[in-house]
Amino acid sequence: MNTPSNAVPGSHADSQGIAGPPMLRTRPMYWSVRRELWESRSIYIAPLVVMALVLFGSLISMVRLPGRMETLPAHDPAVEQALIRVFSIAPAPIMLATFLVGVFYSLDALYGERRDRTILFWKSLPVSDLTTVLSKASIPLVVLPLIAFVLSVATLGIMLVLGTAILLASGLSPATLWAKVHFFQEPLIMIYGLTVHALWFSPIYAWLLLVSAWARRTPVLWAALPPFAIVVVERIAFGTSHFCSLLRYRVTGALEEAFGINTSGGGVGHIDQLSQLTPLTFLSSPGLSIGLVFAAAFLVAAVRLRRYREPI
Repeated sequence: MNTPSNAVPGSHADSQGIAGPPMLRTRPMYWSVRRELWESRSIYIAPLVVMALVLFGSLISMVRLPGRMETLPAHDPAVEQALIRVFSIAPAPIMLATFLVGVFYSLDALYGERRDRTILFWKSLPVSDLTTVLSKASIPLVVLPLIAFVLSVATLGIMLVLGTAILLASGLSPATLWAKVHFFQEPLIMIYGLTVHALWFSPIYAWLLLVSAWARRTPVLWAALPPFAIVVVERIAFGTSHFCSLLRYRVTGALEEAFGINTSGGGVGHIDQLSQLTPLTFLSSPGLSIGLVFAAAFLVAAVRLRRYREPI
């Protein structure tokens, strides 16, 4: 009798000619990402704390809002502006928190395992350096934007329910609130904005991962020192600031390329309409293409460094 293809060679089932249970896929990428979430709980704890603070501050603002509305005319623009302002700024701290978490996580992702020597254990597992580096890069590029999106939508939903309850309890109509807060449109704008910024900031995260794989100590210093040195040398030698402008463009350029808003006046207009999204302009911008090329180069270098770097 032929041995069934799904029987493990040398097993009891194989010797008896009985089909054993099929072998499961190990899914190293999936479990590598799960490992990062287990080991770095700040990935989701920090945004949750910021969400709680945003809800607390928004609740205080909304409790005071009915008193302000009673002192204003029924259709005063200040009423609508006060309503919109409370809801429009709520997701911003959560998204900023996830960006900062991504920065500090990337700085410590490959440096930390060399510092505490756990790299010796992880290298003993059948997981490639490429899988490890890509799983760590997926945290700021995929996982944190998803966390920011879920928490932002949940925050808006909770605030909308609380705002409606507060206005009804004060004898005021929540019609203006529901008319001005585009709850079903805001998630589309948020997921577009988070995707845009994840792609735009990818060379920043990749550079930090590269430094994390290389530095023997104080990776934050080594991450900031080369750009600062280039800015200083260019300013002294040539009297120009092109590299500084390039860094500024890398930080703020996503708003200019991906949204139809005017940032020349130093401020950023409120983004609350789908017509303000310009995905074709963003995808065709040289800044995105060049940034992705640099991000790929930095990640390749980080993979090679992790392969040969020793514990600290």
